[in-house]
Amino acid sequence: MSTHCIDVSEANFMQEVIEASRRVPVLVDFWAPWCGPCRSLGPILEKLAAEFQGRIRVVKINSDENQALAGQFGVRGIPNVKAVVDGQVVNEFTGALPESAVREFIDSLLPSPAEPLRLEAQAARARGEGDATRKLLLQAIRLDPKHEQARLDLVDVLLDAGDFAESQRLLDEVAGEAKDRGRIEHLAARLALAQATSGDADEKTLRARIEADGADLAARLELANLLALRQDYGSALEHLLEIVRRDRAFGDDIGRKTLLQIFSLLGSDSDLVREYRGKLSSLINR
Repeated sequence: MSTHCIDVSEANFMQEVIEASRRVPVLVDFWAPWCGPCRSLGPILEKLAAEFQGRIRVVKINSDENQALAGQFGVRGIPNVKAVVDGQVVNEFTGALPESAVREFIDSLLPSPAEPLRLEAQAARARGEGDATRKLLLQAIRLDPKHEQARLDLVDVLLDAGDFAESQRLLDEVAGEAKDRGRIEHLAARLALAQATSGDADEKTLRARIEADGADLAARLELANLLALRQDYGSALEHLLEIVRRDRAFGDDIGRKTLLQIFSLLGSDSDLVREYRGKLSSLINR
């Protein structure tokens, strides 16, 4: 055994697993001497523990000698490996997996090498450095092509730059495998609003059209999309509600549909969403 792979019992479990997991991911291997698959998996875990050089820790618990721990962790078959991070089991597997699968399991627990570049990109974006942000995110994605948040950050940046075609391509590419469904829906709603706004939309002209004819719903819709793109959501929602009030059938109910898009964009916790969802409901059900 090495410092990265040690035997653990109930006596030192808190220190060697729970406390240690606040520093690095801990793989808890429940095994027994009579278990053939355990003897196959053990050397793989020990090899990888040494290879990762302190970025993970492997502890081995004899389930026959520590039945209370095995019961507490719901071990029903061995070998059973549980990944503990910050004192909580975050993933597990049962059975003697091949080395490649165990390596993939470990990789999923570790911070991506692209994360520092992503953090640099966030700082650059906060400073308004659009080109630098994009370059840093592209570097991050080259380092880790599967880094979901870096790819979604890039979609966000592309939307800011008005590159809707590339935003759509990348969003479609990520959406099928993404875990962060909430952010996917948020970006999709933002993209839909952006695509609905014509490139030559002029706020002053649109307002003049509406002032001259309050029933010019096409101008009102165009203005609402433009305001939403500028993140003036309150004004946008008011114009969309007025479209629903004047003609629910306009544009195949586009007023209500666009309201729902903005609701999705802002999220259910938004005060604006709660306010305008109530107004929309009252208007439709009156």
